[in-house]
Amino acid sequence: MTDTKRYSRKILRHPGKFMWRVLKGFKRNQGLLLSGGVAYNSLLSIIPMLALILIGLSQFIEQEKLLEIIIKELELIVPGHAEKIAAEVGALFRYRQFVGIIGIGVMLFFSSMAFSMLESAMSVIFYHRIKTHRRHFLISAIIPYIYMILMGVGIVIITVIAGVLDAIEGETLTIFGKSFGFAWASGIGLYLVGLLGLILMLTSLYLVMPFGQITISHALLGGTTAAILWEITRHVLVWYFAKLSLVSVIYGSFATVVVILLSIEIASIILLLGAQVIAEFERATEQLAAADKERSEND
Repeated sequence: MTDTKRYSRKILRHPGKFMWRVLKGFKRNQGLLLSGGVAYNSLLSIIPMLALILIGLSQFIEQEKLLEIIIKELELIVPGHAEKIAAEVGALFRYRQFVGIIGIGVMLFFSSMAFSMLESAMSVIFYHRIKTHRRHFLISAIIPYIYMILMGVGIVIITVIAGVLDAIEGETLTIFGKSFGFAWASGIGLYLVGLLGLILMLTSLYLVMPFGQITISHALLGGTTAAILWEITRHVLVWYFAKLSLVSVIYGSFATVVVILLSIEIASIILLLGAQVIAEFERATEQLAAADKERSEND
């Protein structure tokens, strides 16, 4: 057994103690404050970023189809309010001819704010890496736009998959005289594709945003865990805002913005808490390795 696996088993032997350490580290790093910053900048970024993606992809794909896919994917992030955000994106798209070069530059700037803030938050959580790893500012500058391109590619892939699912939705399969329809294929298929895309996106964030290199297994574990936690949370949020919430009574016309911001902040907390788990796991492993080294030197 390698040292890394041995350390991992030793750490996970006391999960309660480890999670308490994670929560203490999250509080020490002011995780809630960082999550608020990420959520606020994400709220500023989401409409211009999606509008730019829509402008670029509308040259190849029908606008209505793109908006339909965007709504389905937004439901995974801002449940219950995806159509309102998509409507604002569509409105901005309709007036694209009045935006101009300066407007495009402003939209690019605001689109990058969420990723820049997330990178800063990750650097706080993974502060132990800053001592040994550095990142050129140009790399930090282009990371948001690479993610925007990848999101555009992801939307194209989902659009193609949606077209295939729509094509087979009306088909039937006959086995031993019994016919089975595929009416369920489109909805379930797009949901699973969206969930898989969310897992891959979160995994890539854990791989790319912190300075230095994180193992793929740790990043994938963190991405999968965060996606599952968010999937459970978003269903709870939909139920809460539909049945119990007094947000519309308290905030009136501002209720939609408050709900969207709160949803994004909860998602940010889950994302950064996953990063804290990875960071504390690394630190615990380093401490165990240092203790073993000191013990062997003393012997």
